[in-house]
Amino acid sequence: MSRKIYLLVCSMVYFVVAAAHLTRLIFGWEIAIAGWTVPQWVSVPGLIIPGILSTWGFVLASRPG
Repeated sequence: MSRKIYLLVCSMVYFVVAAAHLTRLIFGWEIAIAGWTVPQWVSVPGLIIPGILSTWGFVLASRPG
């Protein structure tokens, strides 16, 4: 597997995770894990961190080389 394909696949996975957190924030969906309701604020870093990693991966994949 080439470096570019690897970066694109990882970037897409991070993008899907960030999109899921954004969707949760927009629609206000609740998540319960073993009876514990996950607060909405958990989705904020769950959106920002994968969003940055996704963008970074797409930028690196677009570079020649």
